[in-house]
Amino acid sequence: MEATQPTPKKTLYSAIQPSGSITLGNYLGALRNFVLLAEDYDCLFCMADLHALTVRQEPAALRRNTQSLAALYIACGLDPEKSLIYCQSHVPEHAELAWILNCFTYMGELSRMTQFKDKSAKHADNINAGLFAYPALMAADILLYQTHLVPVGADQKQHLELTRDIATRMNSLYPGLFVVPEAYIPKTSARIMSLSDPTRKMSKSDAEDSYIAVLDAPDVIRKKFRRAVTDSETEIRYDPENKPGVSNLLSILSAIKGTTPEAEAEGLRGLQYGALKEATSEAVVAALAPIQERYQTLMGDKEYISNILKTNAERAHYLAQKTLRKVYKKLGLYQV
Repeated sequence: MEATQPTPKKTLYSAIQPSGSITLGNYLGALRNFVLLAEDYDCLFCMADLHALTVRQEPAALRRNTQSLAALYIACGLDPEKSLIYCQSHVPEHAELAWILNCFTYMGELSRMTQFKDKSAKHADNINAGLFAYPALMAADILLYQTHLVPVGADQKQHLELTRDIATRMNSLYPGLFVVPEAYIPKTSARIMSLSDPTRKMSKSDAEDSYIAVLDAPDVIRKKFRRAVTDSETEIRYDPENKPGVSNLLSILSAIKGTTPEAEAEGLRGLQYGALKEATSEAVVAALAPIQERYQTLMGDKEYISNILKTNAERAHYLAQKTLRKVYKKLGLYQV
């Protein structure tokens, strides 16, 4: 009897810019889930340093943030032997494929990108061509590895749709060129909001009191939660529409503990908001403590991080070259 071959795993791709702090929202909504996804998919987790250049970066800070993000990926539980944790600029095929995709992406499509409009408004003195063509590089990141699934938040759905449009357009001209990626939507995912404005998503681009950074010290975390916006009532209940601040704290607490916001509200019935803030801050401090400890150990071994990034860049380069050679051949670029 012939042995059955195992079904190949689908490829899952995600990238984060190394341009600042990783927030609690990033951890609960993405990084924590990545550890589970790595068991079921062939995963690539990229430090998107080329994307970061659309905004002026301080060179030493960008290098430091890239190394820090790699350490944080590992500290959160990702195994660099199982998943590819690599730096975008270490794999030149990203930029090569981006140029080709630019030639199949229309100006009207790029001009409609919400993120281009938002960043142009925030950085009116630096509306550069890279910012405009950013989605083509993002498409190259994804299509380069024949990606099946891409975890996306609400702010990235538009970019993934454009990636799908580009892949479909090119496949119609050159059949079988790319896998058309799908959005990966987790069955359960906490949406973590700003502590100062709970109607907006927690973001590292806002004031520091608005977000919890994964590497914040315990006392800083407690201080930020004590200042978190609630409301003028006193009842602790989960009601996102009418009580967004309280509901956000309950969402954070339940996401950390693996329960539901309603269950946490019931457990705190009759108590004041101070008790909710204390319970949430202590749960977050306890959850982040082992990550922070592991991170500090990794950052103390710079050679280990460098070796991981070098080895994984070589692995990513091998996969990327397979796709790029196929693209060059299909498009008629002369190969020697």
